[in-house]
Amino acid sequence: MPSLPPSPRPGDTYVQSFARGLQVVRCFNAQAPEQTLSEVAERAALTRAGARRILLTLQTLGYVESDGKWFRLTPRILDLGFAYLSSMPIWDLAEPVVKGLVDRVNESSSIAVLDGTDIVYVMRVPTHKIMKISLGIGSRLPAFCTSLGRVLLAQLDDAEIVQRLHATPRTAWTRHTVTDPEALLKRIQQVRRQGWSVVDQELEEGLISVAAPIHGADGRASAAINLSGQANRTNAKAVQEQLLPSLLDAAQEITLRLQRKTRIAR
Repeated sequence: MPSLPPSPRPGDTYVQSFARGLQVVRCFNAQAPEQTLSEVAERAALTRAGARRILLTLQTLGYVESDGKWFRLTPRILDLGFAYLSSMPIWDLAEPVVKGLVDRVNESSSIAVLDGTDIVYVMRVPTHKIMKISLGIGSRLPAFCTSLGRVLLAQLDDAEIVQRLHATPRTAWTRHTVTDPEALLKRIQQVRRQGWSVVDQELEEGLISVAAPIHGADGRASAAINLSGQANRTNAKAVQEQLLPSLLDAAQEITLRLQRKTRIAR
């Protein structure tokens, strides 16, 4: 399971009840979409009484529903995630560019941002299913073994990259996955020099992906965009020759749109 970013140490401004409420929300997932009170308490590391108060509060607010035994999230919980997406200028600006890219090359494309040791998908335009993993907006994957992640990690200095690599459970997803921190740092440094990343079957057998950065007004990569295809019909050389030019053009177009909007807003 992808790792979550490390929690900051609580201080005087830390609202513990709010943090516990978020723990309860986050304990629901695809593997446990419905849970009893006891299960929520165990998964969120709370007492039954504490978990019950939070669940009933969330139920009153419309974020949780229950039949008396089983608790589950409601669609209203999506409002919280949509508030983040709608606050991102990239959401509206990038969509036509990504759709145009997918139409030209007939491969799936995604945009992701870096969150701790993971990438989080904020846009995805698939063509045909090429992965066993089901990905959608909000999905997380480890940054170290994904093309999107390596592009975003490359924007950090080496000391920060090393710190995040050591904080990551570097599971070998396939026999091709690079897990050694020193080898990963060298690959990320190469990504920094060339401005793009190709990851060949490290996340999933048969999957190859190429990614490029999307820069904000400050010149830093605020997000990354990729193209993913099947390795048996698009090898690494073909990816660089056939897909990379179109991907770089799309990344540059989104970057220009973001920077233009930022100038207008100022």
